[in-house]
Amino acid sequence: MSWIAFVVLVGATVSRSAGNPQADLIERVAWLQGCWAAASPQRTIEEQWMAPLGHSMIGMSRTVRDGRLAAHELVVLQEDGGRLAYQAYPSGQQSAVFHSAIVSDTLMIVENPEHDFPQQIGYRPVGPDSLSAWIGGRRNGHTRRIEFGYRRAPCPSR
Repeated sequence: MSWIAFVVLVGATVSRSAGNPQADLIERVAWLQGCWAAASPQRTIEEQWMAPLGHSMIGMSRTVRDGRLAAHELVVLQEDGGRLAYQAYPSGQQSAVFHSAIVSDTLMIVENPEHDFPQQIGYRPVGPDSLSAWIGGRRNGHTRRIEFGYRRAPCPSR
């Protein structure tokens, strides 16, 4: 093979993978990165997402009530066979994996119809400084949806 043919072949391969939307799937939800908070007199919820790296993002959250940790969760979001796998590790519960149903520049919905509750988790940016999140599904024969409105917050530095 000549040097020119090799360069053309490599260039075509790089060009195809760069244009492949599946190769950049995690980048479609890069808007999740950063720190988010939802506060009320009863509780504070903080959620923090690392930037995409290695076809993955890591998220963590904590809920504080009356000045004490009430719940926490670790999430590993990674590309898996052409879709995103949202692996949740909530405090006091078994881990669960949800797979993407919708992934776009403005919406991510992951689902696991076999999970007790929730069966669906969603995130949507609302402007540059707000994030809408929800969990939903069926519980005890009733459809339920719980929404969380987050505002961008400073990330802890200590």
